[in-house]
Amino acid sequence: MARTLNDCLAPAKLNLFLHVTGRRADGYHLLQTAFQLLDHGDRLHFMMREDAEIKRTTEIAGVPEASDLMVRAARLLQTETGTRFGVDIAIDKRLPMGGGLGGGSSDAATTLIALNHLWNTGLTRKQLMHLGLQLGADVPFFIFGKNAFAEGVGETLTPLNTPPYWYVVIEPGVSAPTAAIFSDPELTRDTKVVRITDFPEASTGFGKNDLQVVATRLFPPIAEAIKWLRQYGDARMTGSGACVFCAFSHEHEAEEVLQAVRKTGLRNWKAWKAKAIERHPLSHLLGS
Repeated sequence: MARTLNDCLAPAKLNLFLHVTGRRADGYHLLQTAFQLLDHGDRLHFMMREDAEIKRTTEIAGVPEASDLMVRAARLLQTETGTRFGVDIAIDKRLPMGGGLGGGSSDAATTLIALNHLWNTGLTRKQLMHLGLQLGADVPFFIFGKNAFAEGVGETLTPLNTPPYWYVVIEPGVSAPTAAIFSDPELTRDTKVVRITDFPEASTGFGKNDLQVVATRLFPPIAEAIKWLRQYGDARMTGSGACVFCAFSHEHEAEEVLQAVRKTGLRNWKAWKAKAIERHPLSHLLGS
């Protein structure tokens, strides 16, 4: 049995569009979105333990170990399967919190996939997705492992073919709390439902992000980043913010824009480029 899994990518995601189409009686919002995986994200390292202890060996500012989604995911899998094993988890944290890139959810999903393999607990992809939903609405997508058209609260997933674009992502130096965005009275909650067949293969320019109007009003640096990046294409916000992105057909185009961002020297902006990927890097551990 394998004892370690190192350098496991927990990939970022982009919401290529995000529509709020309604609200359930329990308060959860009904969404439609297109999820795109990127070849950029946090890097996780797992070392199996024989004593059933689950420990995070990396300090993360502002995130106590007990509330960390990686630790919660490990404990949930341990409880669900009754395994006698434990794990030490280390992380190279690269994705910002409150960025709309799915960092915490991706970390949780990567933990579930990796430990299901290390502990040989034998859960199927569908079973892990069910567990993941208990941790957050985006977690099942990362376990699903493919780019997807998502509906419901984000748990109803259909595979989606997307172009091999390069993306420039700007972190505008603020964190946008999801709860604050979704609870805002000015949020649009009745966007017309679309069909997956409406989504074009080119994918850029389709729909909008309904959360963007609220987020840019509450957090002006997001609006500034979108305005700047729109010089180069259809820039928009991902998720509930705060990161913004723009797609490019070729790496050299993305690199030129990335260099332009860095030359601006604008306040707290951080920027990077990433390539679209088709599958989660650990997807093979769950079979087809």
